[in-house]
Amino acid sequence: MKKAPMGGLSKVAPGGNGSLSWPTSISISWLLVISVLISCGPLQAQDDTRFDKVPASATEIEPLAVGETLPATALFDANGEPFDLEHAVFSKPTILIFYRGGWCPFCNMQTGQLIKIEGQLRELGYQIIAISPDKPAKLKASLEKWEMKYTLLSDSRMDAAIAFGIAYQVADATVAKYSGTNMDLDLNSGQDHHLLPVPAVFIIGQDAKIKYEYINPDYKVRIEPDELLRVAKLFAY
Repeated sequence: MKKAPMGGLSKVAPGGNGSLSWPTSISISWLLVISVLISCGPLQAQDDTRFDKVPASATEIEPLAVGETLPATALFDANGEPFDLEHAVFSKPTILIFYRGGWCPFCNMQTGQLIKIEGQLRELGYQIIAISPDKPAKLKASLEKWEMKYTLLSDSRMDAAIAFGIAYQVADATVAKYSGTNMDLDLNSGQDHHLLPVPAVFIIGQDAKIKYEYINPDYKVRIEPDELLRVAKLFAY
């Protein structure tokens, strides 16, 4: 899979019969046991490997490149119900935002900015979907606080962030610093993976292709709302 280089923060789309033989002496019960071991073992190994391959810092991520297709993800809405991101994207052009969580002041600043231009983005034909590691209960709190109309999704297991290539491991010192506060990663996500997404904005067309992306390893720096509007107009249908 082609990855986007981190040298540039903003990217825009151009022009827009082998078989196994078992001894007959093996009993049916042993076959069942072996079958279970074979089918269950690799799943756990895959899960562990998935986390092991996550970069150790935000500057080492390898995000999906412009032109690549929306990956399959497992996401949940504020009610804890599964959300089909692919189906949503096919229905309407999408401004897809990854943020660290409702506990992050810089993410809250970005949320305030997005609310101000949400109407204009909707007029251009876009839907806004924002994804964070926050568990569904935390999403509900954010929705009530900001009275927002766009969709918030939970990626508490970091499936989407990993699939998009923007997940990274949070340093142990930072995890310890946040622990016991409103920024506690375990409490907010309900998981102990200690991963976060690098804040990112993707513009995705109804063909599920990435048209534009803005990704900055410095979580304090976000795309300016005027710039997001300008780029959104370029890809408006």
